Amino acid sequence: MELLSSDLLKKIQLIETTVAQRCPEPSLFDYPKTNGLGFIDFLLENLMELTSTEAGSITFMNHPIQAVQEELVCLRSLLGRIVELRSEDEELQAIRDCAIEVAYKIEFLVDSLMVGDDLDSSSMSFHSIVEEIKIIKAKALQICDNDRLHGKVKKVSKRLFQMPTQLNKPIINDVVVGLEYEAASIINRLTRGSLQLQIVSIVGMPGLGKTTLARKVYNSSSVMSYFYKRAWCTVSQVYHKRNLLLEILSCIESKLPGNVFEISEEVLAHEVKRRLLRNKYLIVLDDVWDIEAFNGLEASFPDNGNGSRVILTSRRQDVAPQDKLDQEPHSLRQLTPDESWDLLKAKLYPGQDLAPPELCEIRQKVVEMCQGLPLTVVILAGILSSMDRHDWKEVVEGLSSRNVSSTEQCTATLELSYKHLPDNLKACFLYFGAFPEDYEHNTKRLISLWVAEGFVQKTQLKRSEDVANDYLMELISRSLVIVSKPRSIDGVKACRIHDLLYEFCVTKAKGEKLLQLVRRYDELSAFTMPCYLRRLCIDSKPEHFDNLRLFSSAIRCLLLFHHGGVDRERSFDLRFIFSIIKLVKVLDLSQIQLRPTFPRELELLVHLRYLAILGNGSPIPASICNLSNLETLIWENFSFHSSVSLPDTIWNLKKLRHLQLKDKMSKNYHFRFPDDNLDNSSELCDLDILSCLSLNPRKNINKLLRKFPNIRKLRSSLYLNHGYEYHVAIECLSQLESLDLSCVVYGGDRYQLDIQFPLIIKKLTLSYFRLPWSKMSAIGNLPNLEVLKLLDRSFEGEIWEMEVEKFPKVKFLKLDSLDIVKWTASSEYEYEDQYYFPRLQKLVLESCDALQEIPSCVGNSSTLEIIEVSKCPNCTSSLEEIQEEQRSNGYTDLMILIS
Repeated sequence: MELLSSDLLKKIQLIETTVAQRCPEPSLFDYPKTNGLGFIDFLLENLMELTSTEAGSITFMNHPIQAVQEELVCLRSLLGRIVELRSEDEELQAIRDCAIEVAYKIEFLVDSLMVGDDLDSSSMSFHSIVEEIKIIKAKALQICDNDRLHGKVKKVSKRLFQMPTQLNKPIINDVVVGLEYEAASIINRLTRGSLQLQIVSIVGMPGLGKTTLARKVYNSSSVMSYFYKRAWCTVSQVYHKRNLLLEILSCIESKLPGNVFEISEEVLAHEVKRRLLRNKYLIVLDDVWDIEAFNGLEASFPDNGNGSRVILTSRRQDVAPQDKLDQEPHSLRQLTPDESWDLLKAKLYPGQDLAPPELCEIRQKVVEMCQGLPLTVVILAGILSSMDRHDWKEVVEGLSSRNVSSTEQCTATLELSYKHLPDNLKACFLYFGAFPEDYEHNTKRLISLWVAEGFVQKTQLKRSEDVANDYLMELISRSLVIVSKPRSIDGVKACRIHDLLYEFCVTKAKGEKLLQLVRRYDELSAFTMPCYLRRLCIDSKPEHFDNLRLFSSAIRCLLLFHHGGVDRERSFDLRFIFSIIKLVKVLDLSQIQLRPTFPRELELLVHLRYLAILGNGSPIPASICNLSNLETLIWENFSFHSSVSLPDTIWNLKKLRHLQLKDKMSKNYHFRFPDDNLDNSSELCDLDILSCLSLNPRKNINKLLRKFPNIRKLRSSLYLNHGYEYHVAIECLSQLESLDLSCVVYGGDRYQLDIQFPLIIKKLTLSYFRLPWSKMSAIGNLPNLEVLKLLDRSFEGEIWEMEVEKFPKVKFLKLDSLDIVKWTASSEYEYEDQYYFPRLQKLVLESCDALQEIPSCVGNSSTLEIIEVSKCPNCTSSLEEIQEEQRSNGYTDLMILIS
């Protein structure tokens, strides 16, 4: 009888599911429409981990979740065959949407199960989900077996855009066309005319190149040598005077005051003025929207009567006081048809004069369509670069047929560019809309967020971070992302997107249900939470959160509505917390000093992968181990405490990949790992980046380092005692590629130190070691070293004579704040087939006041591109010798910049 009832119940459930499938009710799950397959892969990965662990295997033995997982794996393989065609066929689109919706339902049920909420009911249960997947799968199989599918595949296959297999180096093709005369005109206005403080204003419509022109002028050698202090400050629509002052101060002062984040806005304004006083300075205020922005900063810009200048870029003519303007604003013109054509060719075929016939065929349509707007040309080039040449004509004709304005044309071009992105890149691109306008993204953090969000498809051959970096490089190559700060060699340190692209991301992300952005106080106060909202980003002023209670309430509201507004605290389940102080979008809440609390709710976020907290040096609580899926932990320190203690339970965070302590107030900040029971502690095998680690040679350093067997990037402080002898064997870290090591000595400054570095190391930064130059032999022949930075008295002694060390692969060398007087090379060790620094590309010399001699053999390198010199007044003759050495060897492209 029980069996009969069970069979009958299953049949009833099947009928209910079938009816629901044919007559679907409006879905309660307003799920994101972007990166559907990526989400299914992410869900399958989580299900695999959940059911494969020993505890999980017992818990879910004979549980319907096993059947759900098996059916979903099968459905995913079918979707892979038809998903590319979803835009071509309504039926395929419907199947894809149903599959993604059921995946979100599975996630909802699993999350509820994990936190103890049994929501398994007749309306939505694991059994009904299984039957629903079977129906979708049957329909997908029917279409896959249909002959029409194969015809469609053949038809669209040539238009599919696949991720490139090799993207090791970013395509930073910063082409400037049509701005040479404009730049010369602006430079003339900056360096000539009245000695009184004046404003040079650059105005024009969005996408015309105002920021590009200002950046070209700002970085020109003539401007760099003319102005002693320079600062670049991005204003935007939503700005805070305090942040603008901090941005200016960080440009004109290499080392910020230790209490810079605690001093008042008034004192900060005075500090900026004091540092600019009696200096010839240039300040760029980029993207100014109203005159109040300049008025609020004007008191910090002293008029020294020495020719100081301020550049304003804006879409409006009236953002600068008329009495301060040197002359009428410089209105940036649109490109001529020939300049538009030259820019397109330069982006697609850099360094080539001739274009292929397929490009010449569409020349007229391109220049008409872009209407002289450089941004449209650049974006169009990004589209064409990813397409087959035979499709160019069809794409351009489709766009040029629209009779729209330039800005609307740019939006139409963006729509096309977005349409041709792979799904995973769409999510990554729209994610830029979660940040403030004109926000400069640290690429490491951005990549960590993409990984935590599940946007990155893992592979067996690459780390998730490397795959995510490929995604970023592809967005750069398509001209959707701008490189704002390149790395020393081959990489991107920071990036941003254009204002028009930002607005596109904000609008599109909301429409695609990827995220919701609230930007102003009126939006915040009137905001009503959509059902099943996954990401809420708030970009508002700190005063809008009038107290901690309100801010906590905002966080709780987000968490509660994550599960359709179900008001039960145990249902908290976000994969991503931007941070406790910035959960809500890099809202600059550094002024709201949230004293270190670790809310109990956080411990219940069982899927949390990314967590950043503002702390004051207090220990991280032992309950951090409850976040078993945590991959990134960032502790932003705002106090004068030099260390943060980690609990014993830190060893239980087996998935931890990034552990970072950030502190701009002290260089001697670090994490203290528990080391009392290392023999019985687990290894953190997934840990990839660790910053900052405290190392004490009096304890077993090697035993601690072996707890991080696969670490690639390490920033650490080494604590030594005066008068002792130390041996530090860092070579046990066989995967270490980047090491930033500083030294703190107690009781004096003399000691004996022997360091052995891993042979695989590519980037090395040393500070405060006061080593004799004879110790350089341990570094100079590292076979894979590419970047070497010797900072802050890392080495001491007036003479550095290079001998056996050759630096065979070093491409970037920086000497900063050293007491060196003569840097020479021994001719005894110079061979015909092996020079010193044979691959050097860039040399940076900074604050080496006594330096008088640089070895001329540096000029032997055929790869040397640039030498930057700052605050080194006595080395001019050596630089001239290097320049002459380059010329005698036939190399005429070397740039030497002296400030």
